[in-house]
Amino acid sequence: MEQIAILNTHSNVTRAGEDGAFDVDGNKVTLDQSLVDTEMTRLQAIYDSNQYQRDRNYAPTGDQLDMLWHSIDAGEFGDTAKQSEFYTANKAVKDANPKG
Repeated sequence: MEQIAILNTHSNVTRAGEDGAFDVDGNKVTLDQSLVDTEMTRLQAIYDSNQYQRDRNYAPTGDQLDMLWHSIDAGEFGDTAKQSEFYTANKAVKDANPKG
């Protein structure tokens, strides 16, 4: 994260690593550490605020749609769900391409 913070705060830096920060010509750049620290705090806050997204364990979208299809096909939502555009479009594809 520190490398990103350095690149975000020092427009003349093209490479940052354990050996320092350097400009396009390979010259070492003196960093304003307070800018880097502030940017690291900002980046950490963004990372922390998105923790809930990383913690979600939803099935992939395709699997969710397949579960929905099977629930409708089994009549779990009543017969009117089988009249939905979602169901009729997918049923047409499934009927045209049966599993071998």
